[in-house]
Amino acid sequence: MPPPLDPHDLYAADRPGMLSRTVKDYPSRVYVPNTLSDTVSVIDPKKFKVIRTIQVGHQPQHVVPSWDLKTLWVNNDLGNSLTPINPANGRVGRPVAVHDPYNLYFTPDGKYAVVMASKDRALVFRDAHSMKVVKSVPANCYGVNHTDFSPDGRYFIVSCEFSGELLKVDTARKKVVAKQRLPIAGAMPQDVKISPNGKTWYIADMVANGLWVLNGDTFGKPRLLPTGKGTHGLYVSRDSRSMYVSNRGEGTISVLSFKTGKVTRKWRLPGGGSPDMGGVSDDGKVLWLSGRYNAEVYAIDTHSGRLRARIPVGGGPHGLAVYPQPGRYSLGHTGIFR
Repeated sequence: MPPPLDPHDLYAADRPGMLSRTVKDYPSRVYVPNTLSDTVSVIDPKKFKVIRTIQVGHQPQHVVPSWDLKTLWVNNDLGNSLTPINPANGRVGRPVAVHDPYNLYFTPDGKYAVVMASKDRALVFRDAHSMKVVKSVPANCYGVNHTDFSPDGRYFIVSCEFSGELLKVDTARKKVVAKQRLPIAGAMPQDVKISPNGKTWYIADMVANGLWVLNGDTFGKPRLLPTGKGTHGLYVSRDSRSMYVSNRGEGTISVLSFKTGKVTRKWRLPGGGSPDMGGVSDDGKVLWLSGRYNAEVYAIDTHSGRLRARIPVGGGPHGLAVYPQPGRYSLGHTGIFR
């Protein structure tokens, strides 16, 4: 695993302008998987306009940058395949057969892809390039979907949406080493994100309407930090000071201060909406989020919280990827970069 640029800030490589040599000439685009349309809408972020629609497999859930930054993988969950897109030229490759790819991550050393096989109730370690199965790890929970890695990459924490549980997984051993149920009836944990200093974990929960705050090393009982109805996606600002939290059930975005651990602002989408998954522009000035139930994408000014654009896309837009972004390598999802 490449060591962090700054031992006190896991996101030190994600500053504006710090594009790797691999991606510096890639055209800036926003890739939107439409789960109900079996398409990916491609947006030009400068024009706030869809410039292309790509037909993919059945029920694409997320668009995931590969560890080496060279490929975007479209997760066709019910199509049991991954569709590769070359972000340099937009060429679409031949789909790769992968069963139940709800979401996709990469181990910090770049050796393995980790498929979140939600319906199969498994974490499937695959070769990061060929996607051949290396080991399938039973999750023994329902709805594995999101994760993040510890600062040293030795473990990762997984959310289980449909059973309200969290898993702690030993990366090298490819083994679940701890498990806990969240302390609220009907909990539905979603996105997972570690703080810049690597000491605190945040897990979004749509039913608890907030963030579970957890010490990953001890994996003890978490506390709840309310943010808004239907808390869903988590995105770190380019200066590592804040985290943007999408509250899908009320059409808002909460802004969390890492320094104080408190919500400092809340932005409301005019006319409502269903902000879901997305990412931050390479310059840090725009937060891009899919509108899951409104067939649209939101472009939000990260300074003022003002809605800059509302862009129509296909049905059921979900895990959109803003690409390229700063960073040396990708841990997966819609873009977790180190």
